[in-house]
Amino acid sequence: MKTDIEIAQENVMQPISKVCEEKLGIGSDSLEAYGKYKAKLSEEYLKTLKSKKRGKLVLVTAVNPTPAGEGKTTTSIGLSDALCKIGKKSVLALREPSLGPCFGIKGGAAGGGYAQVVPMDELNLHFTGDFHAITSANNLLAALLDNHIQQGNELGIDPRRVVWKRCEDMNDRALRNIVIGLGAKADGMVREDHFIITVASEIMAILCLAEDLSDLKNRLSKIIVAYDFNGDPVTAKDLNAVGSMAVLLKDAIKPNVIQTLEHNPAIVHGGPFANIAHGCNSVRATKAALSLGDICVTEAGFGADLGAEKFLDIKCRMAGLVPDTAVLVATVRSLKYNGGIAKDELTKPNTDALKKGIVNLEKHIENLQSYNIPIVVTLNRFISDTDEEINLVREFCEKRGCRFAMSEVWEKGSEGGIALAEEVLKAIDSNSNQFAPIYPLDIPIKEKIETIAKKIYGAGEVVYSASAIKEITHLTEMGLDKTPVCIAKTQYSLSDDPKKLGRPEGFTLNVRDVYASSGAGFIVVLTGNVMTMPGLPKKPAAYNIDITDDGKIIGLF
Repeated sequence: MKTDIEIAQENVMQPISKVCEEKLGIGSDSLEAYGKYKAKLSEEYLKTLKSKKRGKLVLVTAVNPTPAGEGKTTTSIGLSDALCKIGKKSVLALREPSLGPCFGIKGGAAGGGYAQVVPMDELNLHFTGDFHAITSANNLLAALLDNHIQQGNELGIDPRRVVWKRCEDMNDRALRNIVIGLGAKADGMVREDHFIITVASEIMAILCLAEDLSDLKNRLSKIIVAYDFNGDPVTAKDLNAVGSMAVLLKDAIKPNVIQTLEHNPAIVHGGPFANIAHGCNSVRATKAALSLGDICVTEAGFGADLGAEKFLDIKCRMAGLVPDTAVLVATVRSLKYNGGIAKDELTKPNTDALKKGIVNLEKHIENLQSYNIPIVVTLNRFISDTDEEINLVREFCEKRGCRFAMSEVWEKGSEGGIALAEEVLKAIDSNSNQFAPIYPLDIPIKEKIETIAKKIYGAGEVVYSASAIKEITHLTEMGLDKTPVCIAKTQYSLSDDPKKLGRPEGFTLNVRDVYASSGAGFIVVLTGNVMTMPGLPKKPAAYNIDITDDGKIIGLF
């Protein structure tokens, strides 16, 4: 079997202007071209979409990720292609990949096999520069903050209470905790500082939640960067940083359009991680896709305990979106892994391990059902899966009131997704959707955290550090408690311990820190040992990536 990049590079792409004209009715005057195969939707055109009727919204999510891989993005792409194949006007709305995992351990995020978006190599690398713009805007604010302190500190900023962090779009553990300002007096105030990865930054969240440029500037103005000596917050607006930051983001806020291998449109924009951020593509991209097609297929990062929860409790609530159905992706291999089988043994038939690990799928089904939306469970099929194993999963899902379909899009493209597409249409037409978030906004911060911890994760209790309790009290006093909470947690387990596989119950969720992303409009809750600046593995994917003398990229996956 050819590698993903080989399949992608052999595909004969169509000019993106042709794809947009033929599939979406978008003329070239409404596009801002980035070469032949990438473009952004213009601001003028985006304004015309606001009055258009919206299509149906399909959320693709998954069980907790395993080293065996689940194929959530692959399934999303294949499903959208399959819907197009059977006569529906489907538009994808995906996230942009981060360079961190691309050169680290996870790889890219363009799908796989014959269900990919292209140009795959450009998407996984610099793409249209959105992440660089976000990084620059973030670090401009950091520079203005430190410069203000250096130039007299008229706002009385307490250097010990600076909360704004620098960022870069790369895994680099050495930058988690640093000291800046060393050297001469002119080199700035000496203080402790930190880096986070760009996809965890508040600027990324703001860009993905902003409705337009005006909303973007309004959200930027609310960013809390530090506290003064009286304990009052200092914002980006106070530092007169909003205009210059918005200028850096003026193009990044426009959604990008590329194509699938089958030349169907895909809007790819924004990319917050779901384990340390809110895990969804931009509101603008999703709404554009809804206005341009009969169906919008979108995904949320990692498992349903993270990405789907944040999509449903944060994004849908803020943007006024209502999902029409959720597709829950699983693999036989991932369920056997949750049943305690080692990675190198997963291709061997083992129904006992499958029965043991399927409880992970069960919990995610229950979680999605708690939002009162119809569910379709799909198995991303591998050649090693037996009929007995597949039937076991099918019967398990049907007993729990879920629709079920096999997905073979990796191997067969749209043809392998027709069964799934048909089940998704049945779910949409069932009129059984009564969507509602799982908690109201007017309850205390702790109660929101504990609702998610107990109802979605299965925790028995939540324990808070002294600093977390202090900050919750502080945020409540500031009137910032009437917002959603965005919990940062390991993606590998329903708990905050990545080693607890399957369906852990009654465990303690450990909250170590809490802070406000006031521009984004939510409170971030850090649990366990999750890091907002990941590190690289012992053998990073970067070791295998190269470019030939004739300019062909190899080793990218």
